[in-house]
Amino acid sequence: MNDRLLGHRPAHDDDLAAVLGFVHNAEELFFAFPRASWPLTHAQLSEACATRQSSTLALLDGRPAGFANFYQSQRGEFCALGNLMIAPWARGQGVAQYLIGVMERLAARDFQARALHASCFNQNAAGLLLYARLGYALSGLVERQNKHGERVALVQFCKNL
Repeated sequence: MNDRLLGHRPAHDDDLAAVLGFVHNAEELFFAFPRASWPLTHAQLSEACATRQSSTLALLDGRPAGFANFYQSQRGEFCALGNLMIAPWARGQGVAQYLIGVMERLAARDFQARALHASCFNQNAAGLLLYARLGYALSGLVERQNKHGERVALVQFCKNL
C-alpha cells in the first residue's frame, strides 16, 4: 500500500452517492447487500443506514473507498458485519482489511461485543480468503438462494474480539 493514507469516519447521507458506485453489477451487490435490488439506489442504502448501526466510511487519501455497518448486534455478545463494500479503484490496497479492523474496534468499544460475525457467499473467493487471513474461524454454513433462484452457500465466520 506504500504511503497511502487510510482513515475512517461515520457515514453521512451526503456520502451515499459515492457508495452507490462501489458495486458495479448485480453479483457484487448480492455479495454486499443480498436484500437489495439491482441497481442499488440511494433509498435502499439510506434505509440500511437508518435501520443498522455504525455505518462507517473508509477513506483512502481522503476519498471514499469503503463502507460497512452492523446489521445485527447484541450488547455484550456480538455484532454482525454487513454491507461491506469497497470502491473498485481501491480494491487490493488494504481498504477491506483496514475497514474490518475498524469495525472490530467499534464493536468492542461501542457494543462491548466479544465477537464479530461475518458472512460471505461461496462465490466470493476474495472475501472468503480475506476473512480467513484476518483470523476469522468458520462457524456455519447455510443454504440460501441467489436472485436467480439458484442454491448458494452462505459461509459464516466468527472472530473473538
